Amino acid sequence: MAISIVRLGSSRSAGEGPRLGTVRRPPRGVPRSEFAKQNFYDVWLPTLSPSAELIKATGVLHDHTHWNTFARRFASELKQPDTSHLLDTLATLSHTADFAIGCYCEDERFCHRSLLRKALAARGAAIRQ
Repeated sequence: MAISIVRLGSSRSAGEGPRLGTVRRPPRGVPRSEFAKQNFYDVWLPTLSPSAELIKATGVLHDHTHWNTFARRFASELKQPDTSHLLDTLATLSHTADFAIGCYCEDERFCHRSLLRKALAARGAAIRQ
């Protein structure tokens, strides 16, 4: 049992389980009934996405030069009580269930899912490599 960290829209791995979309917005131009069929996500979980204010302030989607600032500020967002409790819950569930979390970004090195991976690992989550 473990969490897979994935790019939403990519092919699913065997045994991956349900996908949780940790994104601020649903995929553009895709009907809601197609989200799971097109391998985006089964459940939308925007609580674990960076705030719109953080994305705008750092411009990290288009310019990675502010990645360190983004990462530091997103880590602070993850410490908010509701978000922190959700991360604790997912870390605990990772020991008894297979599921995936993900984002649309192509390069995980400059994607908030890499920071989610670290936050979950720090909480003792089982994470599939």
